[in-house]
Amino acid sequence: MKIAIPVDSNNENTDVCVSFGRAPYFLIHDTETKTNEFVTNEAANAQGGAGIKAAQTVVDSKAEVLLTPRCGENAAEVINGANIKLYKTQKGSAMSNIEAFSNNNLPELKEIHAGMHGHNAG
Repeated sequence: MKIAIPVDSNNENTDVCVSFGRAPYFLIHDTETKTNEFVTNEAANAQGGAGIKAAQTVVDSKAEVLLTPRCGENAAEVINGANIKLYKTQKGSAMSNIEAFSNNNLPELKEIHAGMHGHNAG
């Protein structure tokens, strides 16, 4: 299974990024091979629609699960449309959240916000 998570930098010790759509990178963790791949989020500096573009990046990565602190409704539609499960991260590193998910310790992300629609956060 592939797990996607928005991160602040492209190293193994990176923290989860608080913004899904504006995260600089996505860490794609493969639970079978225990390998990590960092994908640049081309939407990070987009004028608008960053969440939708970021969600498409996650879909293209073939992830089956997205771990994120929050998600806007437009991005969530793309994620849900691809049958990707959403889980809410805890404060801390990407790897600690992947471990928490693997141990069934992360809740499903139910609170989807309206999105930032044109603001520089999303």
